[in-house]
Amino acid sequence: MPASRKIAFREAVLASGLVSEAELEHARTGMSIAGQPPEDEYDKLLAAKLIELGHLNHWQVEQLRRGRVKWTLGAYRILDAIGQGGMGQVFKAEHSIMRRVVAVKVLPLDRTTPESVDNFLRETQAQAHLDHPNLVRAFDAGRDGNVHFLVTEYVPGMDLRRLVRGLRDGGGALSMNVAAAIISQAAYGLDHAHSRGLIHRDIKPGNLLVTPEGVCKVSDLGLAGYLDEEDDARKNKTVGTADYLSPEQILTPQNLTPTCDIYALGCTLYYAVTGKVPFPGGNTKEKARRHCYDQPLDPRRLSPDLDNAFVDVIADMMVKDARHRIRSAREVIRRLSPWAGDDWTNTAAVAMQQPRLMRTRVGPPPPPIMMDYTSMTDTKPIPEIMERPESTSQVSQGTLAMTSASEETLSAFDSRPSFIQPQSRISPVLIWLIGLSVVAVAAAIIALIYNAIV
Repeated sequence: MPASRKIAFREAVLASGLVSEAELEHARTGMSIAGQPPEDEYDKLLAAKLIELGHLNHWQVEQLRRGRVKWTLGAYRILDAIGQGGMGQVFKAEHSIMRRVVAVKVLPLDRTTPESVDNFLRETQAQAHLDHPNLVRAFDAGRDGNVHFLVTEYVPGMDLRRLVRGLRDGGGALSMNVAAAIISQAAYGLDHAHSRGLIHRDIKPGNLLVTPEGVCKVSDLGLAGYLDEEDDARKNKTVGTADYLSPEQILTPQNLTPTCDIYALGCTLYYAVTGKVPFPGGNTKEKARRHCYDQPLDPRRLSPDLDNAFVDVIADMMVKDARHRIRSAREVIRRLSPWAGDDWTNTAAVAMQQPRLMRTRVGPPPPPIMMDYTSMTDTKPIPEIMERPESTSQVSQGTLAMTSASEETLSAFDSRPSFIQPQSRISPVLIWLIGLSVVAVAAAIIALIYNAIV
């Protein structure tokens, strides 16, 4: 909605089509004004009245005061801004004839390149092939002048990250039952995508939307890719969000399987029940290294109420070696069933309406160990890692890696001993046998030398 020139607020209001002349006149006559205020002050009072009467919202007023008068994209009338990511803006909109409220993702003109358009169209086509209650559905796509846009269902509520942050500020996190119900729904949606050969590649709390009715929907296929697709320019690149990257996305991005989404979903479950990301502190390079080689802190140290069996599920979802990880989204659902129950939506809905049922007790953080990060100047572990500004959008693009200053992280601490054992761990029995063999060989050599001398 670019502005060709700066125009007066009242002129912009009428030109936008958001407010009729009759509505504008009604607002003007209903204003209580003493004397003749300056034009700018008058416009502020008029704007406040239009908001009070429900003709405009605060975001619309802000845009109109900037002189922006184009409020349509094809057949859709823009109602509000939902969020903005590094590669797309998302708006709440309404179809001019059907009156259906939708979310419209727009590729900004200043970022429109052949590659970005190709990726945008790829996302559009990928989403069009999916139809599942736990995935955000695509309704339409189009082009208005040089602006490309994707229309999806509008999902009321909030994303999982905002949900957990609200609880964490009150000293809690999601209970095992609620977390299992939400993650099971996400896994159900992922199972549908995986069955069609599509890998999401950016599963994280910000991309799991939860409605007031307790329905979880996976959003944002901006980084998704097909298993058998050879012309995907990002196939050999590390893409995603640093706090939820699987080791194979970092080390072997050309050979991904659906299990990389399982790892990210495990990191998301970890966050849901602790309020912390698995590897807090440090920069993107350090986070990537720790995903590949370190083990996360036992979540029971952050949330003492967690069952051992529940923690085992998180551990099996986050195994470093994809060959030993939980293999499918359907297996995740089965493993979480003791806590999620049979009616996932109802479990989440009841908790959404009664927040006390949603909380689990969060313990004090482990004592920090001071670490020097001043020498870490490189913020990307691999040149291809994509870092983009965080968005609250329901179809957001990748999130900027959370650093030690973010609210989800703790001060840097030693993450060992771990609740997940490294796959390459050497058996103590083998170490003992090797030591015994070395002693025996040394004794034999000494005996030979002694016999030679004698």
